[in-house]
Amino acid sequence: MKIRPLSIEGAWEVTPQQHGDPRGLFLEWYRFDRLTEAVGHPLRLAQGNVSVSARNVVRGIHFADVPPGQAKYVTCVRGAVLDVVVDVRVGSPTYGRWEAVRLDDTDRRAVYLAEGLGHGFCALTDDATISYLCSATYNPAAEHTVHPLDPVLGIDWPATTPLLSERDAAAPRLAEARAAGRLPGYDACRSFTAALDARPFA
Repeated sequence: MKIRPLSIEGAWEVTPQQHGDPRGLFLEWYRFDRLTEAVGHPLRLAQGNVSVSARNVVRGIHFADVPPGQAKYVTCVRGAVLDVVVDVRVGSPTYGRWEAVRLDDTDRRAVYLAEGLGHGFCALTDDATISYLCSATYNPAAEHTVHPLDPVLGIDWPATTPLLSERDAAAPRLAEARAAGRLPGYDACRSFTAALDARPFA
């Protein structure tokens, strides 16, 4: 398993080693110890989700209040998606930047993103199925979204006509979310993560 930090602090790409033969293949798509070594603290597993999307569906950009935030470990178990991490942390050196990783059922990569980062994806195939582990359970009152087609973000979605949910289509742009005080602060996110780093590994 190779774990590579992305250009946005708090996000990593995970590439598993696959072992195949004529019967099929085997891989470790998540390793508690390896991720802990890279990130600095364990991922607290509080909830697991599966999302199935038609081609050209765009979901996001979603994020949660910090604390407690919601760290995510995302992989694609069927088809392919373009997974996007967006830095929505006010005060971050990479605020407003995004980075994308292709997740599919061939290379079987995963993406880890820390609390406070925005997340979205675009389905590149029909029935694109992603599975993700979360550090906190879903709390609607603490969940927010930024419009995925915000021209200031300029995310290069690989869909001619992106299909959005009503919620995502009505989401504020990044500047509007910031003016409304909805975005997490970079210092608050770093303090929260530092507290996690200081805890003894269980």
